[in-house]
Amino acid sequence: IQTAGKMRSIDLFLNFPIGDINRNVLRRNTKKTDPEQANRLTRYWGDESWREAAYTTERDLFGYHEKLSNKAVVDAFRRRLIETARFSFVPEPMPMRNSRSAVIYYLFFASQNTVGAKIVRDIFDKYRNRGS
Repeated sequence: IQTAGKMRSIDLFLNFPIGDINRNVLRRNTKKTDPEQANRLTRYWGDESWREAAYTTERDLFGYHEKLSNKAVVDAFRRRLIETARFSFVPEPMPMRNSRSAVIYYLFFASQNTVGAKIVRDIFDKYRNRGS
């Protein structure tokens, strides 16, 4: 992903599987996370900064990790697309829902192209709240 952004010639649609990430990695008790699943997220994310994006110890009196919201994790990944991968345009991602209206993944678009970004932003905005 980072290489694609730095090439400055690729538009990218990316499935960010928040349902899978929550089910297999972002546990309330971090000791119950399978290390292989955590490594899989690290490879997808690009480094281990997902841990800071997903957990805080600030609100817990005893310094235990507390899971942050899905929005915090998704926002952190969006910032990585902009700051680390250097995509110029990354609109708010589109939540994709199952038949029960639960968000199972977010569809990201990342580009260097203003026209493509405007088209995708308009489409995402039109359908963003459908099924919520």
